[in-house]
Amino acid sequence: MLTPRGASLVRWRVGDADVVLGFPDPSRYDAPHPYLGSIVGRFANRIAFARFALDGRAHALAPNDGAHHLHGGPDGFGRRLWRAERDGDSVRFRIESADGDQGYPGRLEAAVRYTLDCDDALRIDFRARCDRATVVSLASHAYWNLRDGGATSALDHELEIAADHYLPVDASLIPTGELRPVRGTPFDFTRPRRIAAEYDHCFALRGTGLRRVARLSDPASGRTLEVETTQPGLQLYTGNFLDGSLTGHGGARYARNHGLCLETQAFPNAPNQPAFPSARLEPGAEYAHTTIYRVVSAGVPAR
Repeated sequence: MLTPRGASLVRWRVGDADVVLGFPDPSRYDAPHPYLGSIVGRFANRIAFARFALDGRAHALAPNDGAHHLHGGPDGFGRRLWRAERDGDSVRFRIESADGDQGYPGRLEAAVRYTLDCDDALRIDFRARCDRATVVSLASHAYWNLRDGGATSALDHELEIAADHYLPVDASLIPTGELRPVRGTPFDFTRPRRIAAEYDHCFALRGTGLRRVARLSDPASGRTLEVETTQPGLQLYTGNFLDGSLTGHGGARYARNHGLCLETQAFPNAPNQPAFPSARLEPGAEYAHTTIYRVVSAGVPAR
């Protein structure tokens, strides 16, 4: 189930169980919420001190995370009403963003297409074009709980990430610019391990092109989520700011750590870190990325 508000993923069921957090009433997405299933942008994650420079020109963004800019600002794409249209077996959402919107340069046109394919994998294709040089990073902010859709903690899920390095952060969750090896640290998910602790960190993924980058499993239910992407980074966020005030499908109360996000994206603060993979989009060029989420549960199809 999808809604045009934030181009959001509202519900996904496997058998008789929900696997993503969401609101049963689509109108609830019109009010502020912690990006449940939303497409966030123009730039997913944080940009330090809400500013960056491009071709020698400084751009001041709208701060909404203390002094910093988060998920496109206070009126980012995850808060807005997208235009929806059917595209064969897919649903496509479109949005336009004016030059100067939230401080970003250039008039941007973006589209996100959701497709549930024949092997019950949800494919999300991200596209964008701009008439000026700018920065772009669109991401799905779906919260996953493979056991019960958010009724209980997701910290006992097991996770594997194809990343040998992660991005350390400062007290404001801004990457320091370092790529630190995961080996021998709590960030080592190169083999499946129980999540156990809280995270809000980006992992530098191995490889390029569309490839499998993560595998999340719930031993209790036997369900597994596989993630494929073309993006360089994966943000693991364990729902640290969920506070129990939100009620979702089946009356579930979304408390702290009851859902976790696997956000495929550019590195946070990439516009201010020249050594990070570039998030720059040239005028006339196309921003094009794909992420696939595939849920498997003993042959039970997702819907």
